[in-house]
Amino acid sequence: MSGVVGTPYYVAPEVLMGREYNEKVDVWSCGVLLYIMLAGVPPFYGDGPAETFEAVLRGNIRFPPKIFRSVSAEAKDLLRKMICRDVFRRFSAEQVLSKWLFAI
Repeated sequence: MSGVVGTPYYVAPEVLMGREYNEKVDVWSCGVLLYIMLAGVPPFYGDGPAETFEAVLRGNIRFPPKIFRSVSAEAKDLLRKMICRDVFRRFSAEQVLSKWLFAI
């Protein structure tokens, strides 16, 4: 697949860079959604779409202690593996499901 499409908060870096992409862009987007569900704020943001895209491209995911105090280390580890700039290191959907959700 190719072409830049997506909502600024959820779009994966490889889409923004105009590279070919695969289903792992959906893992990125689900990771962003999970981050928002746990924190109440997105992991990357800016004053507008362009700044948000720049933040996504930098990909510096943070876990502010005030917000993530009650979030488990396992959940933060899963987020790091889902919202990983390196597509080859980013988890697949199968890895996400077997890693965390089935352990509940």
